[in-house]
Amino acid sequence: MNAHTEPKWLRNTLIAITISFVAILIFLPVVAVFTEALRKGLAFYWDSVSAPLALSALRLTVLTATVTLAANLVFALAASWCIAKFNFPGKNLLLTLIDIPFAVSPVISGLIFILLFGARGWFGPVLRHANIQIVFATPGIIIATIFVTFPFIARELIPLMQEQGSEEEEAAILLGAGAWQTFRRITLPNIRWALVYGVVLANARAMGEFGAVSVVSGHVRGRTNTLPLHVEILYNEYNFAAAFAVASLLALLAVVTLVAKAILEWKISGDRPTWGHTNGN
Repeated sequence: MNAHTEPKWLRNTLIAITISFVAILIFLPVVAVFTEALRKGLAFYWDSVSAPLALSALRLTVLTATVTLAANLVFALAASWCIAKFNFPGKNLLLTLIDIPFAVSPVISGLIFILLFGARGWFGPVLRHANIQIVFATPGIIIATIFVTFPFIARELIPLMQEQGSEEEEAAILLGAGAWQTFRRITLPNIRWALVYGVVLANARAMGEFGAVSVVSGHVRGRTNTLPLHVEILYNEYNFAAAFAVASLLALLAVVTLVAKAILEWKISGDRPTWGHTNGN
């Protein structure tokens, strides 16, 4: 279908439907969040977002996202390199396993970690003997968040690296380059924007994750509540203005993520001819 040959009414109808969906599902909810957040004035808003419990939730959210992204980067680069550059037994199985978090409910994944690391879980007695607490503590939150986010970066890199092939890396090795030099000067520049794009998506999911984190956190105020969990508690206490004020922090992070995503999409589309030229060689 050529958009330039279709009737004008059809193009306008499709555009109107798209804009309506975006307005109803994205724009209006964001406006509603900030409207409710500021309903009691700026002073109340500032008191809500700067309260000790809110700051504690913010710190835990940032810590969780930071550790999650670091772990996901290591995993995604290793998995993508192996899958795209080598053939080995179990390759298809590994691809399938990477997609498991997309198919499993986050709540179920949280329950799995309770089963593994809880007081009565498989490793519970060993952890208790070593005085190590996983669930209902920060490590459990980080592990659960890593689980639900680890496909994002890998799934951005694997198709691109498979499309690029391994000719440039092989040529570099034949010319005497080492493995680290080949990765740093050949592979990484070719995947840099897809890598950053995957990081943006994983970061957005890590900061907004609720289901898995809710199960493993224990909801200990000031210790294991992330921003989404803190919003839930405030809302359940009928402190709606404070709940929306804290939720606006997540909304701001989402807006920043969307802007970064749009910039990266534009940059990636501009770099695609370079990738195509690389493949041609």
